[in-house]
Amino acid sequence: MEYPIRPALAQAVPRIPDGPGWWYEPKFDGHRTILRRTDDTVILYARSGRVVTSHWMDLAIAGMALPPGTTLDGEAVIWRSGKVDFAAAQSRAASGITRARALAAQHPASYAVWDILEHPQHGQVTSLPYTERRQLLVDLIGELGPPIQAVPTTDDRDVAIAWYDGLQEQGIEGIVCKKGTAPYPLGRRGWTKVRHADTEDALVVGYLGPRRRPHRVALATGDEGGPIRLSTRLDPVLAGRIGDALTAADVVGERRAHGETYTRVETDLVVEVLAGSGRHGTLTVTRMR
Repeated sequence: MEYPIRPALAQAVPRIPDGPGWWYEPKFDGHRTILRRTDDTVILYARSGRVVTSHWMDLAIAGMALPPGTTLDGEAVIWRSGKVDFAAAQSRAASGITRARALAAQHPASYAVWDILEHPQHGQVTSLPYTERRQLLVDLIGELGPPIQAVPTTDDRDVAIAWYDGLQEQGIEGIVCKKGTAPYPLGRRGWTKVRHADTEDALVVGYLGPRRRPHRVALATGDEGGPIRLSTRLDPVLAGRIGDALTAADVVGERRAHGETYTRVETDLVVEVLAGSGRHGTLTVTRMR
C-alpha cells in the first residue's frame, strides 16, 4: 500500500437506508485520521494526506502498542464533560506543534476506529468485505482499551435510528451506513451518511483578502479533483477563526476560480457549507469542521 492513501468518503443521503446487508455506525464529530504503525514508529495522516503526527502525539504514543504492519482508519476526537468536543479537536489540529502538545496535556485525545486497512498477519485487507475487516479490527484492538477503541456497529436499523435520535447531545452528528459485503472504497464515496445538519464538508484550499481575516475562502467539495468553488463573504467571527487556523498553512502560489484570484494554501482545514448553496458558483460556510 502506498502512503499517503486516499481514504474512503461518504455520500450524504436524507434517510438511513433500509434492507438486508446494511451496517450502521455512529458518526463522531472529530478529525479524520489514518494511523499507520511501522516497524519503528507511528505515523498519523490527515484526510488530505498531510502528516499530523506531531499534532496528535498522544495518539501516536498509544499507537505504539499496536503490532507493526497495522494501518487503521478513524476519527481523532476529544471528550469534554461527557461529550465529543469538535471545537477542541479542531483547535488541536489547527495549532502549532508547541500549542498542540500543551492542548494534549489539558485534553487528551481518543481514537475512534472504524476500519482496518493493513493487518500485521494478512497485509493489505481493503479488498475484504466490511464484516470480515470489522472482525479483524475487533480481534486486533479489542483488548487494547482507551484511547484507541473501535466504534460501535449494528446491523439493526432500529438501533441505528435510536443512536441518531438519542446521541446528538453527546456529540454524535449522525450515522454512517456501509454494506457488509463491500470492500473498503479507497478514494471513493462508497459509504453513505445521514447527518442532523443539512450541510456538507468542503476542504479549504485558499483564501481571498487578508490571511488573518479572509473575506472569502476557496473550497474543494465532493471528490478530490473537482472544481474549486468560492465562498460567500464570511461572517467576521468565523473569518477570524479561519484566519487563525490558516496561520501555519503553507502558501503555494496564486490560482483563479470563477474569474477571481485567490491565494492557494496547503491545509487539511475542513468547513461545513450549506447543502445546495453552490448552485450559483458560491458556497455559504456555516462553521469550521
